[in-house]
Amino acid sequence: MPGHFPAPLPFNATIGIVGGGQLGRMSAMSAARLGYRTHVMANSANDPAVQVSHGVTIGSFDDPDVLREFASHADVITFEFENVSADGLDLLASLKPVHPSGNILRISQDRIAEKSFLTSIDVPVAPWRAVNVREDLDQLERELGFPLILKTTRLGYDGKGQQRITSADQLEAAFETLKPHPLVAEGMISFDREISVMVVRGLNGTTRCFDPAENRHKNGILDLSLAPAAIDPTLMAEAQKLAMRIAEALDLIGIAGVEMFVDRNGKLLVNEIAPRPHNSGHWTMDACPIDQFEAHIRAVTGNPLPPLIRHSDAAMKNLIGPDDMALWPEIMATPGLIPHHYGKEKALPGRKMGHVNVLFPVGGRPGEFGLQDALGVLADHSTEVE
Repeated sequence: MPGHFPAPLPFNATIGIVGGGQLGRMSAMSAARLGYRTHVMANSANDPAVQVSHGVTIGSFDDPDVLREFASHADVITFEFENVSADGLDLLASLKPVHPSGNILRISQDRIAEKSFLTSIDVPVAPWRAVNVREDLDQLERELGFPLILKTTRLGYDGKGQQRITSADQLEAAFETLKPHPLVAEGMISFDREISVMVVRGLNGTTRCFDPAENRHKNGILDLSLAPAAIDPTLMAEAQKLAMRIAEALDLIGIAGVEMFVDRNGKLLVNEIAPRPHNSGHWTMDACPIDQFEAHIRAVTGNPLPPLIRHSDAAMKNLIGPDDMALWPEIMATPGLIPHHYGKEKALPGRKMGHVNVLFPVGGRPGEFGLQDALGVLADHSTEVE
């Protein structure tokens, strides 16, 4: 029960992290600060998380022999991205504790399963329909209207795996293009803003939330997160309650990002669940005593979770591809910009290479012009709201 603290994982125990990307990298760095070792399962010996971890297993995420070898090095296991095998997590769970569970991953990996789960626990979502076969397309105009978004149920991220449909004559081509089937159709929402809540739940059931952040996108990729979101305090509390309801219904151990829309009437609609640290939570790294990565590590290792407070307002700006990374010297020279580099070798177009945080006094984040001024050389890249 909440309030009862189990014995935490002892110092120098090893946390296994499935995935070698930047979320694993920052998790490993937090683990080290708390006295833990990490062992990463990755595709390459030079992946971002491998660079800062104590050990690595290289191989396929669905190879049973590789998974068993990886598990032999860990005392507890977590993962840093969703495109891993839930069956593989089940195998790992037969060998060592795994948090979050493979069942949670299965729900978050499949948009139909995710929306069905949210509906079952009375969490509001946008109108949607499953599209299993071509004949299901005939009902979409009547049931959802246009425009709508047609999405793959699995493996879509950063705007990939989806198409905006404005008329019936676009449906068949989109159905043929988007693979694999089934697909999911979502009604377009006239929303005021997108927000996200990072929620974390410990082994003893203690559940905490960071303040909601407002997210702005460019080209389907998160561009800027502002914390706290500029919403009414009542709505902020409601968003946190929804995130906590989801975490408890999932029996989550660890952290999850819950993305939501605020519609034009001030109503919250949950969009997606990501059971891992999340890009929109990077602002916590410099604005909070305990950031999202430390909170996740505390949760999966059985350590206490005090309230997740912030000492500053913040703006987080993603650094994408070669264009943003060409500005690195100016970023490093600009007072007030706090840079985080992910250690990736190639700055490819659309690739997240790092981020920058900017802090402001609590309640003192400036308006749009002041925000752009604070972002300095990055200002022109951060003005669009989708």
